[in-house]
Amino acid sequence: MKTFHYGQDHLTIGLALQLARKETKGILTPETQDKVRASALAVANIAKGEKAVYGINTGFGPLCTSKISAADTQTLQENLLKSHAVGLGEPVPLEISKLMLVLKLQALAQGFSGIRLETLDRMLWMLDNDVIPVVPIQGSVGASGDLSPLSHLFLPLLGLGKVHFEGTIQSTSSIYEKLEVAALSLGPKEGLALINGTQFMAAYGVQVVDRLHNLLVHADITGAMMIEGLMGSIKPFSAELHQLRPFPGNKHVAQTILNLLNGSEIVNSHLNCARVQDPYSLRCMPQVHGASRNAWLHLKEAIETEINSVTDNPVVFSEDHTISGGSFHGQPIALPLDYACLAASELGNISDRRIYLSLEGDTPGVPKLLLKETGLNSGLMIPQYTTAALASENKGLCFPASADSIPTSLGQEDHVSMGSIGARKALQVIGNVEKILGIELFYAAQAMDFHAPLKSGKVMTAIHKHVRKSITPVINDRVMTEDMEAAIEMIQSGELIDLANQTAKAEGLPFETEWSEMFNY
Repeated sequence: MKTFHYGQDHLTIGLALQLARKETKGILTPETQDKVRASALAVANIAKGEKAVYGINTGFGPLCTSKISAADTQTLQENLLKSHAVGLGEPVPLEISKLMLVLKLQALAQGFSGIRLETLDRMLWMLDNDVIPVVPIQGSVGASGDLSPLSHLFLPLLGLGKVHFEGTIQSTSSIYEKLEVAALSLGPKEGLALINGTQFMAAYGVQVVDRLHNLLVHADITGAMMIEGLMGSIKPFSAELHQLRPFPGNKHVAQTILNLLNGSEIVNSHLNCARVQDPYSLRCMPQVHGASRNAWLHLKEAIETEINSVTDNPVVFSEDHTISGGSFHGQPIALPLDYACLAASELGNISDRRIYLSLEGDTPGVPKLLLKETGLNSGLMIPQYTTAALASENKGLCFPASADSIPTSLGQEDHVSMGSIGARKALQVIGNVEKILGIELFYAAQAMDFHAPLKSGKVMTAIHKHVRKSITPVINDRVMTEDMEAAIEMIQSGELIDLANQTAKAEGLPFETEWSEMFNY
């Protein structure tokens, strides 16, 4: 198993997911341990001194002028976790909680937070032993960091709260008793270091990067299938055209579509037809899918910067040099998350338009409603209602959460990012688009059937055959829920991407482009 050195190595989105999934092991090197001990010692000395330093020997937020005695610093930090654990709603997905631990370890292990080594060791123990805190999904405004969800994440350090363990949710105290583990007591500043930070919204951001990337590749695949099914032109994907408007996402999408359609008898059969232009949902895929790719790239860069940053407060450079600033404010990733939410929604919008287009019956050989005998049969008319509903739902979710701010903490926190809400909405939209693309896959396979005996190229033929193993052609009306669910599962699993790569490699065909590395993580 690969090893990652917390606080020392550069953390990528892919590595964060591997650490959360226990595909890579995270450790603290002796060098990192020394830095952590030095920072904790500096904070301990500050706590004993007379100089007021925010959060170490003072109260929090509007209570920052209240001096706290050295004897009360432990109570101060533990009360902080208890009082701020006010989240509501269902628990966040288990992987989000794991990612929050991973990201917090990376931030704290850099040695600028005053955290003690035993506290980091307990966080590693939780990941290694799958004792994962239960974190309610609601309650963060994304400004002093994700205060409420991070408080719930670290209540188990004190033996409080609940954890996921062996497939169930149990009280932390019962698990500690079962495993013969003692609760920790917090040192000076530790509570503040634990709950100041952006690890809730950043953990969601990691998943948004991962799942949106999957959508982007599949949008090109289902879009290419629709070009074949509806006998669209490949001229709009010509390299020389996109060199004149050289956005990297546009060029990548155009070349990907050409790669997918390479060697297609269906495409070659109408190269010289009289049709001048296709509707935008076919013709403008490089511009629309490409714009969403460019948005994804912006988010990836922002999240990768964030997950390698120190985002708590105050930051401890030395015993004599601490700075109380605003590095916990979520705005730097709140804006890109809202942008990514819109980018995902647009993939669903244009996919729904291709689905609708496939029903019109304007393509030679492809019947209206994608069924030869209609009247008695409704054909594939109605699944498009579902995609329309999902696309409309997404539009409502696209209002940027970061456009709002409600002051908190008696006005001390008078501008907040709401990035946690934007992050959650982005994943919700992505889930809806996975369903839309699944239905497009279902429709596109049906449209392609009508062009037999003409064949697709090698890659698209392999994908079409794979779809047909699970979803048979619709001949007469039937309940299509299981067909739709099977197609959605193919999108979510990423199996079509693997199949496309494997087929291209086996046949000596291109699938990746010169921009593929840019659009990877």
